[in-house]
Amino acid sequence: MTSPADPSASVTDVLPRPNTAFRQLRGRLSPGEFAAAVRRAAREIGEQVSCDARYVGRVEAGEIRCPNYAYERVFRHMFPGLTPADMGFAPRERVRGRGARAQAGTAPPAPDDHRDPSIQSCEESDVLRRAFMTGGPAAALGIAGLAPLGTAPDPRSTAGRLSGAAPSKGARQVGRAEAAAVEDAVRRIRLLDDRHGAEGIYRRAAQPLRAAYALLDAGAHRQSVTDRLHAGAGELAISVGWLAHDSGRFGDARSHYAEALATARVAGDPALEAHAFCNTAFLARDAGRPREAVRAAQAAQHAAKHLSSRRLQSLLALREAGGWAGLGDRAGCEEALLRAHRLFARGPSDADPEWMSFYGEAELAGLEAQCWSALGEHGRATEHARRAVALQEPHFTRNTALYTAELAGDLADSGAPDEAAAAGLRVLGLLDEVGSARIRSMLAGTARTLRSRRRTPGVADFLDRHATVAARPA
Repeated sequence: MTSPADPSASVTDVLPRPNTAFRQLRGRLSPGEFAAAVRRAAREIGEQVSCDARYVGRVEAGEIRCPNYAYERVFRHMFPGLTPADMGFAPRERVRGRGARAQAGTAPPAPDDHRDPSIQSCEESDVLRRAFMTGGPAAALGIAGLAPLGTAPDPRSTAGRLSGAAPSKGARQVGRAEAAAVEDAVRRIRLLDDRHGAEGIYRRAAQPLRAAYALLDAGAHRQSVTDRLHAGAGELAISVGWLAHDSGRFGDARSHYAEALATARVAGDPALEAHAFCNTAFLARDAGRPREAVRAAQAAQHAAKHLSSRRLQSLLALREAGGWAGLGDRAGCEEALLRAHRLFARGPSDADPEWMSFYGEAELAGLEAQCWSALGEHGRATEHARRAVALQEPHFTRNTALYTAELAGDLADSGAPDEAAAAGLRVLGLLDEVGSARIRSMLAGTARTLRSRRRTPGVADFLDRHATVAARPA
């Protein structure tokens, strides 16, 4: 480890000053609950922010010294009359340092200068937001350190490292800025997936994954940075694996999840291990290996037994229930579902992992619907799928399409072809925004079921529009 006096230590290793003013604004809400309030406020004014408990924690710890422009607008909306300074933030010009450099006549930092991660966050998040509005998911993944294919970013910069370029000989030791960049890459990928689905971003997301493991190989002076890199690289492997999973590339997904599991075992990280097994269980169920799904879900529960998140345990019980349903074991499925509901009812906590922001009442209902559908209980499946659609927060566009596709299939199987066609048409209307092989496969199954009911009002329209969409290249 580097001693405090070591001149080679990065300036970003200096401990930030906690933002006590912002902590007071959160009041009695947990970080997760406050993050949800931030997202709701953003929607009220037409902004798009991916706030989660981790972001709130970074602000309160002082790691984010000024919010980007989108967050600033949201916070001003939430707390009318307060300025960013009142909320404990530093002036933007002071954090970025441009005004001071201009007055002193000093040169801007070299590309390999280790700047405050909050500066990078302010600048990159604004660029990302503009890319969302103008270029779609592919453009958003082509900026802020995730360079497009065929380009050669400066390998000395953090952005260059996260796009897969080989580090230069004289590059500084890996520090907190690089660890933060890996973590931010995970958040960007999750946000894009929530909005647009996996297709179109999977191939590009593999670039920062390779770079994250290259940073691990390069090593860091501080154990805390090494731990963050292990966790960040593992979470990135899971995120890329999920993009492969949702794109129908099951072999690739299995490989990425195994990579994340190996990283967790090397780092002795039970939270990462539980996450890797959780996704492995989901993949096994979708790939038609229900017994493996049960084993992986049980392994995830074993890894998470000393963690304090009841919501995580609830999700893992649902993964186990899905495996039992695939095996046709109604008793095993019902027992796991009961456990999932009981644990979920204990509410959220600060210990809930950041990646579980998607797991709320809608996801609980949607996964239970899939269990009843696998058991042939289409009426009960329809009931839960309706609930999932009704409860889903609108910014999770992919999940809205997924639950509606589940509802369409359950309605078709339960003898309600007109309602099934209407739900199917709603999903088709979302496919311009969402790319997901899973959702397309579910709609194809609904179309097959409804072919014999073509004369029913609305069914022909759905079948014709589905045939047109299915003929398009993925």
